[in-house]
Amino acid sequence: MSKISALGLDVGKKRIGVAGCDGTGLIATGITTIERTSFERDLEQLRQLVEERDVQILVVGLPYSMDGSLGFQARQVQKFARRLSKALQLPVEYVDERLTSLEAEQQLKERKQFSSRDKGAIDRLAAAIILQQWLDSRRSSQLSVTRE
Repeated sequence: MSKISALGLDVGKKRIGVAGCDGTGLIATGITTIERTSFERDLEQLRQLVEERDVQILVVGLPYSMDGSLGFQARQVQKFARRLSKALQLPVEYVDERLTSLEAEQQLKERKQFSSRDKGAIDRLAAAIILQQWLDSRRSSQLSVTRE
């Protein structure tokens, strides 16, 4: 298996949850939450993480509607991701992020780490869930190729 350095992003209107993975691509962990102010400021904070972590790909959660269509928010996320991809010169892959924030909130409640005031913790964990889904899917497709 090849080494991978990816950033998982849960892009919202107010915040961006950011997650990273270990070099083996097995485990995703929440890194930080970026409070959104302007594209330039968001870009600068993400550029710093990309350089520190030698990131090769951005994995962005795409908020599909429950019927599977791309609504307004999903198109906004795609627009942001395309600008980011171009500015950072990195490829972007999307993961269906329906219900990841709800799943993150549930996990935090189960761990007794939930605070309704700490939205950043939910965003970070949602980003980790998004990245973990991508890593798991990537690993299973690599495993099926090596078995053939």
